[in-house]
Amino acid sequence: MKKVLLFAIITIFSLTSFGQKSGNKFHLSDYGVKIKPDKRLILVMASLEIAGMRTVLSTKGEQFRKTLDSDLSTVSPEIKEKIRSFVSQYRKRHPKKSVAEVTAPFISLAYSLTETPELNAPERSIDLPDDLLEVLDFAEIIKRLYKSPGFASFIDSYFKTYSETGDLLQPSAEAMVRDLLDYLHTKPRLIYLEKIRTKSKKGKEKTIRVDTVRHQRNFSIVPELLASKGTINFLNIQDNYYAVVSPETNLRSSEVRRAYLQFVLDPLVLENAKDIAVHRPAIKKLLDERRKKGAAVSPDVLLAVSRSLVAAADIREKEYRKGRIATNQARNRIDTKRTKAEKNEVSDELQRYKSALADDAALELSNSYENGAVLAFYFAQKLRGTEDSGFDIANSLGDWISSLEPNGEKDRLSEYATAKNRAVEKRRAGKITETNLGKNPVTDKLVEIDKLIEAKKYLEAEKELKTLLNKNPDQARIYYALGEVVNLSAGQLKDPKEIKKRLQVAIVHYSNAIRSVAPFTKDTPEADKAWASRSYFALGRIYEFYEQNAYALKIYEAALSMGRVRGGAYAKALKAKEKLSNKN
Repeated sequence: MKKVLLFAIITIFSLTSFGQKSGNKFHLSDYGVKIKPDKRLILVMASLEIAGMRTVLSTKGEQFRKTLDSDLSTVSPEIKEKIRSFVSQYRKRHPKKSVAEVTAPFISLAYSLTETPELNAPERSIDLPDDLLEVLDFAEIIKRLYKSPGFASFIDSYFKTYSETGDLLQPSAEAMVRDLLDYLHTKPRLIYLEKIRTKSKKGKEKTIRVDTVRHQRNFSIVPELLASKGTINFLNIQDNYYAVVSPETNLRSSEVRRAYLQFVLDPLVLENAKDIAVHRPAIKKLLDERRKKGAAVSPDVLLAVSRSLVAAADIREKEYRKGRIATNQARNRIDTKRTKAEKNEVSDELQRYKSALADDAALELSNSYENGAVLAFYFAQKLRGTEDSGFDIANSLGDWISSLEPNGEKDRLSEYATAKNRAVEKRRAGKITETNLGKNPVTDKLVEIDKLIEAKKYLEAEKELKTLLNKNPDQARIYYALGEVVNLSAGQLKDPKEIKKRLQVAIVHYSNAIRSVAPFTKDTPEADKAWASRSYFALGRIYEFYEQNAYALKIYEAALSMGRVRGGAYAKALKAKEKLSNKN
């Protein structure tokens, strides 16, 4: 059973399996993404805890804070006082900055240091950002903290803890990358070739040598237990992009989307820099107008183009994906209706939903425009025209830049004011844009399949469920039903080897049910927690069957952690845990 146990650890707690939809595994590294904590950042964030910068953390973050507080008792009062004094003086110089804004330059400092144990700071230079220069002297205090007796071993231990919690980000990171790249029909440029020209003179002859330097581009998602809940810190240092997040963040619906889009789209914008330069005066005029309105807008034209494209892609992808799901579901529902009136009712609901999505998009585009993304509306329109074409955005951007008329963008806010105001009023009233069409209506089909299960036609039921899963991918309740069917079919077998094979398949399905709704936060729908609860309980029963009692107890505890959700397995898991504990 050791092989089975290892298999479950990988599928349940690493949450990297993508099910059985394809024989090709999805690797984030193929798209420039890695999920990895950083010891330098852990050290700097721990120092801010000493300084009293105690922000609201995630549940896991609050648990880690207790451990950190205990470990910090070993640090000398002298070092603690130096840390508090430095941060206090910084905050006095910037009294209007929020805690998140105060934290940002210290995060930049962390990434400017060399790796542990050296932790050397860069030389002071006018090339360094002003906010980094202001906190650069903090590096020496950080180095002293790291060299405190036993503190280096604490950091090593924390790194392991952070790596484990970082696994929670894997499912939503994969979903985010797939959403965005499928929409743009592109793949990020992971290699940047820089040509360096060197002039030399030998006698009267002058020569120019051109060397090509190869740069690797990376996007790092950095799990940080001490990161303020709901806050994303984003850094771009040359070819390296960093998104610092709480490990319980759902990346698919967070600001990390825009950070990753920047990673993908920045090289494409740079490739069209010469064509963008033609429009520089007109774009700069649009930016000047924003500054006159009081917006803190950068005068960098390339930056404005990049941020506009990023904002448009982020907003349009969400609108397009939600609208496409609703449209597909509306078509399926219309096919089941008999009268014209019933069909029209579904069509009307779809149109209302799409109109509401368009209003939400108008509001987000307007906000982006006001903050300097002055070409956001233009790129949103261009994206709308190519969404179903399958064309790679890399092949289209040049034409979009060439056909750009910046002067035509000055009236965008007034053009979309009515739609924006509708969305604003709706949000003030606490209304959320939603519809039953946006959900996958598989309940009726599952009821039909339940009849096959009751008749013990397990293979037939399994086939039907797989077909349903192909039409409605990543549905927790379908994965759970598959696990149940395979589990029940194993009970009809007598050969231990065949039973083991079937139970391994059941483990995959139950694990995918959990994976498809993870990570779990207070905002996770109760129904999703219920499917996870039931799946954990089913997995616990399998391991208890194979007398892996210690592991079964851990899984029952995971089921209990979902809480007493309606439709969950809390009571069953509690009873199973108590019974198993008494047995041990």
